[in-house]
Amino acid sequence: MLSLEVTHWLDAVLYVFFLLVLLALVLLVITGVVLWIQDRFFQKTHAIRRNYPLIGRFRYFFEHLGEFFRQYFFAMDREELPFNRAQRGWVYRAAKDLSTMVPFGSTKSMLAPGRVIFLNDPYPVLDKSKAETVPMMIGPHARLPYVAKSLHNISAMSYGALSKPAVLALSKGAARAGCWMNTGEGGLSPWHLEGGCDIVFQIGTARYGVRDADGNLSDERLKEAAAHPQVKMFEIKLSQGAKPGKGGILPGAKVTAEIAAIRHIPIGEPSISPNRHPDVASATELLDMIHRVREVTGKPVGIKFVVGSWQWLEDFFIEINRRGIESAPDYISIDSGDGGTGAAPMSLMDDVGLHLAESLPLVVDLLQGYGLRERIRVVAAGKLITPNMVAWAIALGADFCVSARGYMFALGCIQAMQCDKNTCPTGITTHNPRLQRGLVPIDKAERVYQYHRHLVKEVEVIAHSCGVVEPRELRRHHARMVAGGPRSVLLSELWPPVEKGIYLRQGRSVDV
Repeated sequence: MLSLEVTHWLDAVLYVFFLLVLLALVLLVITGVVLWIQDRFFQKTHAIRRNYPLIGRFRYFFEHLGEFFRQYFFAMDREELPFNRAQRGWVYRAAKDLSTMVPFGSTKSMLAPGRVIFLNDPYPVLDKSKAETVPMMIGPHARLPYVAKSLHNISAMSYGALSKPAVLALSKGAARAGCWMNTGEGGLSPWHLEGGCDIVFQIGTARYGVRDADGNLSDERLKEAAAHPQVKMFEIKLSQGAKPGKGGILPGAKVTAEIAAIRHIPIGEPSISPNRHPDVASATELLDMIHRVREVTGKPVGIKFVVGSWQWLEDFFIEINRRGIESAPDYISIDSGDGGTGAAPMSLMDDVGLHLAESLPLVVDLLQGYGLRERIRVVAAGKLITPNMVAWAIALGADFCVSARGYMFALGCIQAMQCDKNTCPTGITTHNPRLQRGLVPIDKAERVYQYHRHLVKEVEVIAHSCGVVEPRELRRHHARMVAGGPRSVLLSELWPPVEKGIYLRQGRSVDV
């Protein structure tokens, strides 16, 4: 009798247990469906969850676990390339307007050769004496000079390489941040203009957007572009860090009616950019092109290049002095050899072009030596996504810094390395509508703004710690570079000040 009662009791327990398991499974399915619907159709903040409902939530779970298990299974904070976890994490926190404070000490190797250390002043600038970065004029000899408000701006990324929602989010965010946005060589799209920000129109070797039917530079199209009040400057691209000496290839499948209309090329046909401007093969011809664009548009004109050999720059500066300083480009944008926002052969991406650490002070010193430093503004580009790197570039002589990948991280880029495959999971570099819908421009525009705000603020913090009231007062003597072991060297010793006119008087090259 007792055995029978026990059996009935066990049966009842098992029955209740299976009912609970069944109920749990039903609740789990219902919860999953609700979360899937929520992620897919209602939430607009997280692109990964919007494109990959429910499954995308596991990203944050594993990302959180990585903080605790990375020493066993994952890379450390400073090990990854092209950008490590610490760099990406800072941008993500800044873009979300979260605290950028870190606890328990730095994970950065203090004695790693090449590391730059800023020299704090014993009497830092008091809070009441602090000043925000001062706007700077570009193009005093243009009919419509441009007064740039921000020292950090959005570098060249083309519509076509970037998706419509990505361009729109960048434009809206830049407008709120007060910085400029470079169109890249793909021409001016409606999405660049819709956000209301200041625009730099880049003229690549294919002259997209300002070309005639034969691919030649068109004065009429230049006037049309310049007629937009948001277009503040024009930039003639000679080369870029990702692929110096190589033009781009736009497959015919990507030349939609919209892209064709923006770039003024035939629909559905491949478009190959020359590896240089066909009509520019000397300092004289380059200055002629600069003069033409500035005269036609009335707006400042700059040039962009990655430095390899630099003797051509001396010829260029000599020709400027012969013609008069008004003939000079209004700014020079120096791209680092480790640029990466264009897909390129590994041989070019990895091994061609000088790093910004060498090319930036070289060009600044050449400008000073040829008496052109006050005339020509210097823009630096190349992995300048965190405050320390921006402050370093300014200390070396840059007037402005620009970044492409930093703002891509602000949009939600996870460094998936899918930029050239049309499969970007965050919707930034894809034209797949299903993936694009994950990127909500209004939400991401706010992140662009917050990233810019935190970045500039912390650059100013570094400047104040060094005893100067605003970042552009930073000089090479404010920082040292670790040379190996416990020793470091002043940047001003690595790159001594150059006396104005020394190159013209002595007619020599720079000793590197």
